[in-house]
Amino acid sequence: MRGTVRGTAPVPLSVLDLVTVGSGSTATDALRTSVTLARLAERRGYHRHWVAEHHSMPGVASTSPAVILAHLAAHTERIRLGSGGVMLPNHAPLVIAEQFGTLEAFAPGRVDLGLGRAPGTDGATAAALRRSDRLNEGADDFPKQLAELTRFLDDDFPDGHPYSRIHAVPGPVQGPAARPPIWLLGSSGFSARLAGVLGLPFAFAHHFSAQNTVPALDLYRESFKPSAVLDAPYALIGVAALASDDEHEARRQVLTGALSMVRLRTGRPGLVPTPEETEAYRFSPMEEEFVNGWLGNIVHGTKGAVVDGLNDLQKRTGADELMITANAHSGEARLRSYELIADGYGLPGSA
Repeated sequence: MRGTVRGTAPVPLSVLDLVTVGSGSTATDALRTSVTLARLAERRGYHRHWVAEHHSMPGVASTSPAVILAHLAAHTERIRLGSGGVMLPNHAPLVIAEQFGTLEAFAPGRVDLGLGRAPGTDGATAAALRRSDRLNEGADDFPKQLAELTRFLDDDFPDGHPYSRIHAVPGPVQGPAARPPIWLLGSSGFSARLAGVLGLPFAFAHHFSAQNTVPALDLYRESFKPSAVLDAPYALIGVAALASDDEHEARRQVLTGALSMVRLRTGRPGLVPTPEETEAYRFSPMEEEFVNGWLGNIVHGTKGAVVDGLNDLQKRTGADELMITANAHSGEARLRSYELIADGYGLPGSA
C-alpha cells in the first residue's frame, strides 16, 4: 500500500489520469494515450496509475474506471492501478465488489479501490445514473454503503443478514485471496474524518480544492485510529502539474485546461480546446478571475520549476505521496511532462 520513494523525490510519485479528450482528437486517441502513459509511468518508477469516474463531460473519457483499468492491467506488469475514484453512491456496492474482484484476479496485488461520495457530474446526470433524484440521501448514506461494500469484499456478512448468502465473485468464497485495499477520497472534511476513524488511507483532491487541503489532512491525522489496514495515517494529494521544455509552452497548455473548466462551470462543457483556440478566446473579468485562481494551484513551467513547486507543496502539506495530474490539450504534452518530472527527480528508466 505504501509507496516507495525513488530518486530524489521527497515522497512516492503517482499518476492521476483523467483520460483527457482534446479538440481534434477522439476518445480512442485519449484511451491509447492512457495506455502509453501507464507504460511510461511503470518504466519511470511512478508508484500508481489511477483513473477517475466522470460523466457527461465531453473532454473526459473516464466514465468507466473498471473497464479502463482492465485494459491497463493487460498492458502493464508492475505498477499499481486503481480508481481515483469510483463514486460509490452511483453504484450498488455488490457491483463494485464484483468489478474490483475481477480486476484483482486480472492483476493480483496491484489494484486499489478509491471511493468518493460525490456524483462526479452534475445533478441531472447523477439522477440518471442512480435512477433517483434523492441525491443528498445518497451522499449521506455513504458510510452505510461503504460498510456494505467492505462486507462484500471480505465475504463476511453475519448469519441472519439478508446478504449473508450472497457472494461477490471473484472473491473470498472461491478460496484465500487478496482483495483491493480501500482508499477514501475527498475534497472536504467528511471523508477525511471517516478515513481517519476507520484507519484507511486517504486521498485529497488538492488539484481542485486547494484551500481545503491542509485542514482536511489535519482532520484526517487527528481522527486517525490504527486499524488492520494501517498503523499510522497515510495521505496522498492529487496535484495538477505540467512540466515543459519551454515555460511559455507550459502556460499555453495549462490555459487550455483552465478554459475547459470555465466552460464546464458555466454549463458549456466540451472537448479540451487547443492552445490556439484558448489564445483567441476573450475571457470576461469574472472568467479571468477564475482562471487566475485556477492557474495559481497548478504547478507548471520548466522541469526545475515544477520540481521546486512539488517539493514546496509536499513540505507545506506533509503529504505522504503526490499523485500528479497533467492539465493540457495535448496528449504528447502530458506524456512529456511526466518524463520531465521523472528526469527532474532522477527516477529510473529514462529512455
